[in-house]
Amino acid sequence: MPQLDVLDVASPSVARMNNYLLGGKDHYPADREVCARLLRIAPGARRVAEAGHRFLLRVTSRLAREYGVRQFVVFGAGLPTPLGVHQIAQRVDPRARTVYADADPLALVYNRALWEDRRRTLAMRADPLQAAHLLLDPEVRRFIDPTRPVAALFVSGLHTIPEPADPGGVLNQTSRLLCPGSFIAASHLVSEDARLRGQASELMLGATGGRWGRVRSRAEVGRFFGTLRLLAPELVDVCQWRPGSDRGTAAGSPAWAEYGGVAMIS
Repeated sequence: MPQLDVLDVASPSVARMNNYLLGGKDHYPADREVCARLLRIAPGARRVAEAGHRFLLRVTSRLAREYGVRQFVVFGAGLPTPLGVHQIAQRVDPRARTVYADADPLALVYNRALWEDRRRTLAMRADPLQAAHLLLDPEVRRFIDPTRPVAALFVSGLHTIPEPADPGGVLNQTSRLLCPGSFIAASHLVSEDARLRGQASELMLGATGGRWGRVRSRAEVGRFFGTLRLLAPELVDVCQWRPGSDRGTAAGSPAWAEYGGVAMIS
């Protein structure tokens, strides 16, 4: 396995693939080739990636405006986009703080160069499986006050957790590190077509050298949230989670969608 600080442009990267699907410019031929194969398997993949990003920003806005959250930790942050979590949160309160976490070396470099100021934004190296370790990191604990509500965001992140690790276990462990009044937002690629699930999972596992999870059914994903107390409308296609100005955005389909929700820690 290559070191995290080595940029391997010959191998696909989930962060760069997502950047390509979102219309960004920070990707290489290896990333585009796998995306082309994924789009042949799941033609709605680009639309669903965009829906996941809008869900991330919408959750941030709702939690900041309606629940007073001022601290956000973004797992699987990916490469910077034209509008990020910290910008949405700081529209509500300029003092809001955001930690961007990603294990991809290019994402880490770009997040540090473009978004990190170490006063209100911090970029760290970690993947979703390392969520507990990150939340306990001394640097993060100096930056984020663990006695005040935090929103831990695993948007488009659960399906990237390699097996045999359990995404539900990651959410449960994270919830135990957050104080009451905190939130966990998470979403997962789903398909009700078993053949498509298998093809897409095989493609991504091969492309990433096994550093990925798999596509699951909605029923499987629902179990990951266990006893977490979900906000209405609970677990839905992310397009249907409290839509605002993007209400008319096309949702996913039974063949390919992103499924998720937001839970409050009590």
